[in-house]
Amino acid sequence: MREPSFWWREPGLPAALLAPFAAIYGGVSAARLRRAGRTAGVPIVCVGNLTVGGAGKTPAALAIGRMLIDAGQRVFFLSRGYGGSLAGPVCVDPARHGAANVGDEPLLLAKLAPTIVARDRVAGAEMARAKGASVIVMDDGFQNPSLHKDFAILVVDGRRGTGNGCVIPAGPLRAPLAAQIDQAHALLIVGAPSRAATATMAEAMARNMPIFHARLEPDAGMVAGLRGRLVLAFAGIGDPGKFFATLAEAGIATPVTQAFPDHHRYSRAEAEALLARAAQDNLLLVTTEKDHMRMSGDENVATLARAARALPVTLRFEDEGALRSLLSAKTS
Repeated sequence: MREPSFWWREPGLPAALLAPFAAIYGGVSAARLRRAGRTAGVPIVCVGNLTVGGAGKTPAALAIGRMLIDAGQRVFFLSRGYGGSLAGPVCVDPARHGAANVGDEPLLLAKLAPTIVARDRVAGAEMARAKGASVIVMDDGFQNPSLHKDFAILVVDGRRGTGNGCVIPAGPLRAPLAAQIDQAHALLIVGAPSRAATATMAEAMARNMPIFHARLEPDAGMVAGLRGRLVLAFAGIGDPGKFFATLAEAGIATPVTQAFPDHHRYSRAEAEALLARAAQDNLLLVTTEKDHMRMSGDENVATLARAARALPVTLRFEDEGALRSLLSAKTS
């Protein structure tokens, strides 16, 4: 399902018409946020976002996981496994599991550290602790009140911010902005902050909340290999535009881009259409790591998976030392 385009514009008639429903949804979600969660017995670091759609949670979770591993922690990731069939709790095994089983994000996380998929977050945390976790990093789950978060950092896309600032269904916010900021410990702005991100930053500054800045950096070797080539870029993530912008900023020519809904499972017909367009215009197929994970192991799109190159990205912090210190204080 695609997000309504009006979510990312100034509030207008569609948002006004949906405001009564947003008020009900927002009231319920704000009340849920205030509920006390169960403690896991080990520190919980939650990497969440304020809105529906991509803000950079998974790259942020990976970066934070690396910092904690560097500090000597035994890190386990915890994910709901959106798009996967397994309810869990289950420890992800990339040799046995595919995106159809556990979702695309857990497969990326499992490259770095043991990863538990569980729709029941409490049960997932219990499994992680039993397997030896000294700290659990949750990829998403901020709005889920079942677990107490020792440190919750909210990721905001600097370009899109919180859109029109309204709550679902009038806008992209998962709960009222103030109610979410009240339950967080830090804010992370990914990319240069635009005017759309200033309201969120103001809410954080009013609470003396730490604000960190970072940027998504594509793999230098991959970028060098793509320069001078014409690319057909395609992506089925929360914000495909962010991926296309990353390619453009790296100097990669993308005369054709194709956006799909978040967590999109490509059909055989879609794969054939992408391959045909690339062959017709002599374009190189490039996609995200998440999309490539989703295609891997799917016989219907095996040819597309082999033909497409995945562009790895890493989150780079402006003040990494300060975040490392804060993480140490919250997880010791």
